Amino acid sequence: MISIWGFIIDIEHLIFGVFAFFALIQFFYFGFFFLRFAFYNSEKKSHKKVSNAVSVVICAKNEHDNLEKLLPLILNQDYPDFEVIVVNDFSDDDSVFLLRNFEKKYSHLKVITLRENVNFFSGKKLALAVGIKSAKNDVILLTDADCKVVGKNWIKLMQRHFDNGTDIVLGYSGYNKYPGFLNALIRFDTLSIAMQYFSYALTGYAYMGVGRNLAYRKRLFIEAKGFTSHYKINSGDDDLFINQTAKKRNTCIELSKESFSYSEPKKTFSSWFYQKKRHLSTAKYYKFSHKFRLGLYSLSQYLFFAAFITTMFFLTPGKLMLIAGSVFLLRWVVLLLLYYNACKKFNERKLFIFSPLFEVIFLLLNPIFLISNWFVKKNRWK
Repeated sequence: MISIWGFIIDIEHLIFGVFAFFALIQFFYFGFFFLRFAFYNSEKKSHKKVSNAVSVVICAKNEHDNLEKLLPLILNQDYPDFEVIVVNDFSDDDSVFLLRNFEKKYSHLKVITLRENVNFFSGKKLALAVGIKSAKNDVILLTDADCKVVGKNWIKLMQRHFDNGTDIVLGYSGYNKYPGFLNALIRFDTLSIAMQYFSYALTGYAYMGVGRNLAYRKRLFIEAKGFTSHYKINSGDDDLFINQTAKKRNTCIELSKESFSYSEPKKTFSSWFYQKKRHLSTAKYYKFSHKFRLGLYSLSQYLFFAAFITTMFFLTPGKLMLIAGSVFLLRWVVLLLLYYNACKKFNERKLFIFSPLFEVIFLLLNPIFLISNWFVKKNRWK
């Protein structure tokens, strides 16, 4: 009888030990990565007074209406030395006439028109590469035609980090707010991904950026041979390039609210589901060290919950169960603190109250996205 009771106690300690192990991994990520971002204050950080000549590069395919809204915001930026390059990627709408009119009015606008039969690259990579190589300045600032920059200081804020040691600046790009559950889900997803890649960048492990608000040096692009290492992959003109070129000390982040850009979100679940799959499809091409860090965090989330449920089922009521419950609650408290700070930084305060719900939803959705990518077919850019 004693030996059986001893065996049960050993099993309970083992189960609790497994739970504690995955809890420690979670708290390590919270403390080492995410807390740095939570308490990072871009405004209190000292910045050298630099004024780099900047080339803003925008790729557009059938974006007449969006270009009509975006270009005045970009061309009238409060900055002394910049050019805007629009690469018209064989549009068959009225973009060409709109761009001609803008060219007549703004001398610092350059328009390049491509023909589809010369595009051997997947997606918009050829258009982007042509735009970057045509730039006369070393600092390249990227956004998309369907984006909107917040203010007139966007260029000034994004370029101010380019001192002698900086090659890459990661900016934030969110989605416009509308009523409805799907819109909130998309915005929360964008926020949580940004919280993660900004946190990693602050610790010297930058692994991605978003092309809707991203800056890097033309020299870096040339040295890395552009997108040639992944030219056949439909996506990845932003995250795979950053994954390839980011180093411990060559990447900065910009979090001033005036530096943000915003895009139109998808309106249906199916279109967002496809977009999300496409974004995730590039992760398998990341460096092994990045895949390991990201994968370990994601796996520890699932195993933490699985271990907690197992603990609650198999432990006899007592001290170990009380400790396990306390650790579980503490994990949520810390996570909510992180989300609160992220929501405040990204002007998404109303999302905070729903963050526990969305956290659980994405724990259920992410495996579906990953599994569905096994069956994804190659798609053209628009």
